[in-house]
This record gives sequence, C-alpha cells and structure tokens, in this order.
Amino acid sequence: MSGPVVGVYGIAAMFFILFVLRVPAAFTMTLVGFAGIALVTSLDAAFNMIGGEMWNIFSNYGLTVIPLFILVGEIVHYAGYNFSLYDATYKWFGHYRGGLAMTTIMASAAFSAISGSNTATAATMSAVAIPAMKEYKYHPMLSAGSVAAGATLGVLIPPSIVLVVYGLYTGQSIGKLFFGNVIPSAILTVLILATVVFICRRHPDWGAGGPRFSWKERFLALPEAIDILALFGIIMFALFTGVVTATEAAAVSCFLALVICLARRKLTWSKFVDSMVDTLRISCMVFMIVAGAVIFARFLTLTRLPYEAAEWIQTLALPKWMVLWVILLCYIVGGCVMDALAFLLVSLPIFYPLVVQLGYDPIWFGQVITIVTTMGSIMPPIGICCYVVSGMSGIPLATVFRGGFYYMPSYILSVGILMFSPYWTVLVLSDLVK
Repeated sequence: MSGPVVGVYGIAAMFFILFVLRVPAAFTMTLVGFAGIALVTSLDAAFNMIGGEMWNIFSNYGLTVIPLFILVGEIVHYAGYNFSLYDATYKWFGHYRGGLAMTTIMASAAFSAISGSNTATAATMSAVAIPAMKEYKYHPMLSAGSVAAGATLGVLIPPSIVLVVYGLYTGQSIGKLFFGNVIPSAILTVLILATVVFICRRHPDWGAGGPRFSWKERFLALPEAIDILALFGIIMFALFTGVVTATEAAAVSCFLALVICLARRKLTWSKFVDSMVDTLRISCMVFMIVAGAVIFARFLTLTRLPYEAAEWIQTLALPKWMVLWVILLCYIVGGCVMDALAFLLVSLPIFYPLVVQLGYDPIWFGQVITIVTTMGSIMPPIGICCYVVSGMSGIPLATVFRGGFYYMPSYILSVGILMFSPYWTVLVLSDLVK
C-alpha cells in the first residue's frame, strides 16, 4: 500500500472515530497519528518520534503565549468588564431601532479584543444582553442571532488564540498576523452591524429602540470601557513597534489587566482563583489539540499525501482562485462539524503547503481561513456559539440557528473583499510590523 493511500485511510479513520465513536479531537488525532506512523515506519520509531514531538511541543517557549492571553480574557471576564462594555455601548446606541442588537455586537467585539474566546463571549452576552432584548420585545431570532454572531468575533479579533496557534504552527510572525487582522475584523464587524440594520428595515417590529440616555449618562459610562480599549491598544502598539515579542506582550497584558482590575476594585480573590482555574482548563484543552494535530501532521508528512495532493491539483491546470475556493469550501464544511481550532490544525498539513505553492501570502491566508472556520461557530450541526446561547437563554436551538443564518452573507462578503484586495485589507498593516 502506497504512502498517500495510507494517508487517505488515516484521514477516513480519524473522521470515523470523531463522528461515530465521538472521541475528542485531541485524542483522535494522537491515536490515528501514532498508529499511522507505526504502520508507515515501525512501532519503535513511532514511540521515539512521538516522544520527541511531545518534548518539542511542551518545551516550546512560544506556546506560553496561549495561557497568558487566555488568562487576560479570564481576568477581564471575572472582573465584570463585560457588563461595563455592554452598559457603555447600550447607553450610546441602544435607542436606535435594532440598537440593542448592535450594542450586543459592538460590546462583543470589544470584549473579544481581550478575551479571544467565542464561547466566553457567547455565554457573557447571553446573560447580559438577551434579558434586555426580551424586555423590549426583540424577536428571538434577532436577539439570539446577534449574540451568536457577535460571539464569533472572539476567534477573529486579536489576541486570537486561533491566530496564535496558526502562527506557531506555520512559523509566521504573530505580530504580523495580529496587525494583518485589524482591517478584516473591522470589515466583518461592520458587515454584521449592517445585517442588523437590514433585518430591522425588513422587519421593523423585530427590534424596537430602547430609551435615550442623556449625554451626561453616556459619558459617565465610558471610563471603564476605555480601560479595556486602552489595554488592547497597549498590546497592539507594543507588538507593532517591536518593543516586545508576542509572549512578552501577553505577559505585560496579564500584568496590566490585573493592575487595572485591582485598581478598580473589581477583582476579588475568589474570582482570581476562578480565572486561574478556567485558564488552566482551557489551556490544557488547546495544548492537547495542538499536540494531537502535530502528531497527525507528522503522519501525513511521512505518507507524502499533502505533496502528492498539491502535485495532482497542479496537473488539473485549474485557476489558482478556483483551487482556493475549493479549499475554503472544505474549511466551511469542516467548521460546521468540528471545533474551529481542531479542524484548522487537522487541515493545515494538507492545505498549507498547497496554498504556499500556489503563491498566496501565508499571513493573508491565515486571516481568510480564520473568518471561514469562524462561520462554523454558528452553523449546524456543531455551531458551538448557538448551543451556548440556547443553553444560557432558553431560546430553542433551531431559532438560534435560524437567527445565525441571517449573518452568513457577512462572512462570505468579507472573504470576498479580502480576496479582491489582499494588500489593502491585510498586508498593508502586517508589512509595517517590525
């Protein structure tokens, strides 16, 4: 049996174990990768290779950026800044038609800029925003859909854990990935807000405006929201100027987040302990997924499947844009049935060499696939954000999914804009990073 054929059987076995036996992605990739390496080489070589890979992964200094950025988000979350962000945006924009939904999306974007977690954002905004929208008789599809769509920004807006893992896996600069993401995340946020406007024009009774607050009340709500924006700005400025590395920026942001929360008297000892526990849990999950993906990728590399697939696609003489759309379609489908991070790491060994060989910029490609896999967070059957929103709000899951579908064109259009102008949407800022 040839190497590429073994690789194909390995991929089929992985998906069978994932979806039929329902084994978590990290353990599935490790098991299939180990068995595949043993089959292609030998059992002793597989043990030696796995041991070496585990040591290289968990002794990698660059990976410390992941728990540090997760800790920043957890500290901010337990300090209650999510409520402050929502309150500030609500007082400024809540009186417009659909204003509460737009408030939710903008608050989600601001909170995501620090937390980097779509599930944390979904849970937070479900608890904060949906009761307010119910009070003003917002349609469940609009309220649930806006929370779910706003929560997906947690994966996209820096510091994004998905972008960090992508950068570590592909060897790309995390600073360049973060700054290359500024314009794409702004585009997607604006398009999601525009979708709310469109829905409320088409269904005026779905989103009545809230009360109008005085200018004094609006300005009094700003200081705590500015804390978070200042923290985000400091992180990005430090990365942009090259004063610190990504890991150092993560450590500095942890320190600043802790100082700000203590100065505002918003963080108790019990909340700090809870933030540490959640950080440990999430970090372990991410590390296990990364480890499993690296082992599985090594197996595919040994089978030469990615290289054979790239050579085969090139013989088809298809335009490179058509090949890219086929790859993106795979990411859309994969994002619907797997966790975004897990599928990203499973697919990179297959698609990344091909994309580079086709001449696409790796920084640009990272932004595109982050947006595309993010769509899976609000698409069935996985749609993790929709499950969180439904569980937290009591709104039927089918209603949440239908509400999320209204925002699908926003993702597709944002990807189209990135493809139409790669330089002005991504590379113009990423190329400035030192």
